[in-house]
Amino acid sequence: MKLSSPIKISYKNLMAAKFRSFLTILGIIIGIASVIIVMAIGASAQQLILNQVSGAGSNLVGVLPGASDEKGPPASALGIVTTTLKQSDLDAVLLKKNVPNAIAASGYVSGVATAKYKNNSNQASFQGVSADFINVEKNDLSFGRFFTSEENSGLARVAVLGTSKAKELFDSEDPIGKTFSLKDVNFTVIGVLAPKGGSAISNPDELVYVPLLTAQKILLGIDYLNFMRIKIDSPENVDRAVADVKYTIRTQHRIKNPSDDDFSVRDTAQALTILTNITNVLKYFLAGIAAISLLVGGVGIMNIMLISVNQRIREVGLRKAVGARNRHIITQFLMESVFITLVGGIIGIIIGIIIAFLASVIINALGYDWEFLISLSSVLLATFVSIAIGLIFGIYPARKASRVSPMEALRYE
Repeated sequence: MKLSSPIKISYKNLMAAKFRSFLTILGIIIGIASVIIVMAIGASAQQLILNQVSGAGSNLVGVLPGASDEKGPPASALGIVTTTLKQSDLDAVLLKKNVPNAIAASGYVSGVATAKYKNNSNQASFQGVSADFINVEKNDLSFGRFFTSEENSGLARVAVLGTSKAKELFDSEDPIGKTFSLKDVNFTVIGVLAPKGGSAISNPDELVYVPLLTAQKILLGIDYLNFMRIKIDSPENVDRAVADVKYTIRTQHRIKNPSDDDFSVRDTAQALTILTNITNVLKYFLAGIAAISLLVGGVGIMNIMLISVNQRIREVGLRKAVGARNRHIITQFLMESVFITLVGGIIGIIIGIIIAFLASVIINALGYDWEFLISLSSVLLATFVSIAIGLIFGIYPARKASRVSPMEALRYE
């Protein structure tokens, strides 16, 4: 029996009941499209996050409060408030005798408050940072200046705005020298950062930056840091700097056994590895949830094939009467099942790619540097899954059809 014969028969049967066939493959279309969309958006989001981290530089070391496994994030990275990191730790790290390769460092705290200027009022995310922030984060100023160490230690009420926040608060006015309120505290604008673009982590263009101690003592009422970042003189010295930072903070916290660490130190390479692992887990977990609809589609395929067997008993009997064997009947029904799921899979892949592309256009329009990523492996996997569903859920109807005896079929009305 030629391979083209079952395919032709499958196509003929599919066209004979177009609406029923469409309803049958709808579950496959939705399932495959969902998997493609999740994989594409997940890959793009992952790339966005990794680009932002790697773009910060390969010579950065981050310190977060709370202990963690070397391969996982500390609790503070998951939103759990940990108060073990202090300003004194940052001061100790900046001493050349402790970390000789550190050239700049900044502590960070953050919050959300209402920003007001005249009749303009909106929610603003603010970040308290050290004067070294401008050097650590590779930021440039569009105009104005950044605040100084003296202004930080003096609890100065000055602010530097992200470019989008400056436009949002002051419209077309020049913000330099203007006063606005944040949490009912008046701040004077001394600078505006150059546009940097949004990320999945944060959008610096939307932030309000104030001196670290001002944010701690006046806006938040806390005495701890959310995290700190340290810039190292060269990537080759990062490993040594990490060891120096750990030793310095252990000394600060009077920790003798590393297993008792109440902080976590990560360099950029480690952060990239951890973020890749976390985002991979999330991506495949979401893809697995989306794939559940494929099971529903598979059950639909099996049901329609069982109905098809009952409707075509006479056909099966006639084919057996003229010499068709059980394997020919099984092949025919399996081919029909695979044909239906493959058609649904191809349509689902096309729909998934289109929706993922439209999502990338919309997200880019919102100001994020979003790449449209469709991997060949995800398309091939979706195709393979479509064929596998056709085979798995088509086996039972095909075997049932092959057991029909010619005599019984010829008597069937």
